[in-house]
Amino acid sequence: MNATSETAAANRERLVIVEDDPVTRAMISGYFADQGFRVEEAESVAEARRVVRRVKPELIFLDVVLPDGDGFDLAKELQGFSDAGIIFVTRRDTDIDRIVGLELAGDHYVTKPVNLRDLLARTRSLLRRRKIERDTARRSTTITFGPFMIDLLRRELATVNGDPIRLTRGEFDLLAALVDSNGRPLSRDYLIEVVSNRHGEVDARTVDALVARLRRKLTGAGDPGVIATVSGIGYKLGIFADRNA
Repeated sequence: MNATSETAAANRERLVIVEDDPVTRAMISGYFADQGFRVEEAESVAEARRVVRRVKPELIFLDVVLPDGDGFDLAKELQGFSDAGIIFVTRRDTDIDRIVGLELAGDHYVTKPVNLRDLLARTRSLLRRRKIERDTARRSTTITFGPFMIDLLRRELATVNGDPIRLTRGEFDLLAALVDSNGRPLSRDYLIEVVSNRHGEVDARTVDALVARLRRKLTGAGDPGVIATVSGIGYKLGIFADRNA
């Protein structure tokens, strides 16, 4: 392998598939390898522990029912030494299982039989969102814009006078993206990726609804022009943002 090939291989996003069924495991592994991922496999809890420590993946596909343990318990354990995203891929499709999985550790919960294109879309969405979060964490986390101050690390919004403003997860994620862009327009498609989360499907109407709710909350705090509509594109921050040192 030449230097260029070695660099490309090193830069591929790492995926670990924890699945005891060899047919399902091979199907998912082959598909994601073809999509450019570096794929590693594990068929048990014990093997998953070893592989995740060795590979340090960006993402883990995790079955709930494994021959030597429970996938929910494994997910909690893995979070103790890995910051990888977790997508449960399982036949267990009750509402209780889904809620437990998402509340404990999962970013998505996918039931079998697996739609590979849907799983790929969820994977790319999750990896993009986590990259945004990592990039944000590397910079100063407190930004002042107009009469407001947002703390990206604590996930808190307040007026500069210290009055807190309550936001939902989706509202906060969307506002944080607009503030971080500091006047650069963001498309609705981009904002869909930003607010896409484990609690449901997101589309352009969801983004518009979140913007409407944010405008009501921020107008009530004293500035009507915080979020501006950019015709044919999406939205932008309508006032200057100052990232605190």
